[in-house]
Amino acid sequence: MKILLTGHKGFIGSNMLNALQRVCEVDTYDYVDGQRPGVMGYDWVIHIGGISSTTEKDIDKILRQNYEFSVDLFEECKTFGVNLQYSSSASVYGLNKEFSENSPVDPRTPYAWSKYLFERHASQHQGGNIVQGFRYFNVYGTGEDHKGNQASPFTQFRKQSMLTGKIKLFENSEKYHRDFIHVNDVVNYHLKFLQCNKSGIFNIGTGKTLSFADVAKSVSETYGSEIITIPMPENLKASYQEYTCADMSKTNEALK
Repeated sequence: MKILLTGHKGFIGSNMLNALQRVCEVDTYDYVDGQRPGVMGYDWVIHIGGISSTTEKDIDKILRQNYEFSVDLFEECKTFGVNLQYSSSASVYGLNKEFSENSPVDPRTPYAWSKYLFERHASQHQGGNIVQGFRYFNVYGTGEDHKGNQASPFTQFRKQSMLTGKIKLFENSEKYHRDFIHVNDVVNYHLKFLQCNKSGIFNIGTGKTLSFADVAKSVSETYGSEIITIPMPENLKASYQEYTCADMSKTNEALK
């Protein structure tokens, strides 16, 4: 099997590259504005590249890299009959309380809109190839240190503990529950779906939740750090998801 991977320098992409190199032939592609990679001759394209910051405000930049480039890549794959996996995000669910793939969407940020718009394009322009979109829930694990305030709370709290001996926790964090999934499990889902001939959008999570306060407590106990509460920044209040929990029924059924 021969695979083209985008986003190989990022958090999930670097872990994906390490795994793919052990099982198949893999090439990588770095985004260049106005260009698209050649996909002919590949069995699959795994498209993880793009802007991953949920707080990015440059809408034109997000649309170019997350939507327009993805559409170009989708059309190339359709033309040459190459199967495609692409990363989406649970942020498309917004402030909703239901998290199955056919639940209503409620994108609240330019990032979330870019993911939803490409999902919509891919579902409405399907060709003869397999196209699988993965709505990642909260991914954490090895290789996310460079993400700064976009890293998971596991990494942020660990770094704060090591540097200052304190963990900064938003007020009311015991009320914020998320579905946290380790990056190794995300990669394994991608690999399993390479053997699946079903197209569609699939949740990638655990179906279980932890609160941010639970995560802080766990890290605090490990490092002996103090937990202090701080107000939530104003720029996060309108889009901050209070609860996410993946309905994994469709994903599990597809992989039977």
